[in-house]
Amino acid sequence: MSKLQLDSVQKAYDGQKILNDVYLQCSTGEVVGLLGRNGSGKSTLLKIMFGSLRADSRFLKIDDKVYSGSKSIKDIKYLPQDSFLIKSINVKSTIKLFLRRQYSRIVLDLPMVKPILSERVGHLSLGQKRTLEVLLLLYSESRFLLLDEPFNGLSPTSREVISQLIQERKEHKGIIITDHDYRNVISLSDRIMLMDSGNLREIDDLNRLTQYGYLT
Repeated sequence: MSKLQLDSVQKAYDGQKILNDVYLQCSTGEVVGLLGRNGSGKSTLLKIMFGSLRADSRFLKIDDKVYSGSKSIKDIKYLPQDSFLIKSINVKSTIKLFLRRQYSRIVLDLPMVKPILSERVGHLSLGQKRTLEVLLLLYSESRFLLLDEPFNGLSPTSREVISQLIQERKEHKGIIITDHDYRNVISLSDRIMLMDSGNLREIDDLNRLTQYGYLT
């Protein structure tokens, strides 16, 4: 089992503190759900963890290795809200480009992927692109995944399939997930964290989501 630990995260914009001494950990074999209102700092935290956004303060460690600076880390993959796919190539080429052969074969053979293999990525619907992006991360070699709104645009059927694959792939990975529909997050997660006023709180009782004003 591997463990990712993020500690002492501070981030402010124009003098307003967005993240206040945040601590978060995730181990392979679990899904950690990250909840919070829009603008609470969830995406900011994921970007800092991945290394695409510089924090005012950050300590990050995977097992016994400490990572300094804001460079991206091979063992962490991040699903941003905006698409990272190359629009000009087809789905089959995309899968072969991003994944090692043993995993590309699995994804190429998925029933939800087969019908669109020859389609250019730029011609896919929002849901199809999102599905492809999530699959590329789930079958990557990175031990930790940061999934920001992975169900955006997905049909109910695709959402169900992706949820099942997340549960299967967590055996090999630690996954941190956020979504605008808190029910998706809660149903998938082994632990729930709530971003509240710049602080990250562990939710061991779902009634606390009401106490903290996240649910009414």
